[in-house]
Amino acid sequence: MKILVVHGPNLNLLGIREPDVYGKVTLAEINSEISDLGNELGLDLHIMQSNSEGDLVDIIQSAQGLYNGILINPAAYTHTSVAIRDALSAVALPTVEVHLSNIHSREEFRSRSFIAPVVLGQISGFGTDSYLLGLRALSQHIKK
Repeated sequence: MKILVVHGPNLNLLGIREPDVYGKVTLAEINSEISDLGNELGLDLHIMQSNSEGDLVDIIQSAQGLYNGILINPAAYTHTSVAIRDALSAVALPTVEVHLSNIHSREEFRSRSFIAPVVLGQISGFGTDSYLLGLRALSQHIKK
């Protein structure tokens, strides 16, 4: 089973960016944990990060026919990107949205997700475990 893992804007700065909100874990450390779990679950993962909305749309569109599902942290684009929402809807792959912080307990604008209506579910607020829980849920859903 092949899964595309997509990290959105500014996640490349994890570990130094607002550690009181996002913790001190780096993106490399998150990717390592995701990869370890992927190996444990027998998944073939492709992990990518971009700060560019257009690049994220392109990688999502290219997933059709190559991947069985998508795990995505759209980061700030969660609240602004109709283009990413439409790309996810168009490829129609099982997708789980994840966030390190609890987006519903932060600034009001962060509680609105353009992505949530077109994905299987959303996991937020558990730090790195949000990714791991999301990957497990996605894998289980696809296997069924």
